Amino acid sequence: MLALSRKWARELAGEPETGMGYQVVSVILKDGRRFDRVLVVGGYITKIKDIEGLPFTDDQIDTIVVTHDKWTFHVER
Repeated sequence: MLALSRKWARELAGEPETGMGYQVVSVILKDGRRFDRVLVVGGYITKIKDIEGLPFTDDQIDTIVVTHDKWTFHVER
């Protein structure tokens, strides 16, 4: 799980939710890599579709785009 900085948390707070309490986004890194179907819950990146773990840190993020690309997922509590 990756806690997003205030910058990203504020930006995402102004965007609509994909579902109750979560957003599905694309994350583009400063080095050009792109990760689609990224799950954000309460200011945290919790999961990336088909990827184990989180292969980047907050300071590597260049852009976050809310896409609402849905898929079947489970959030572990």
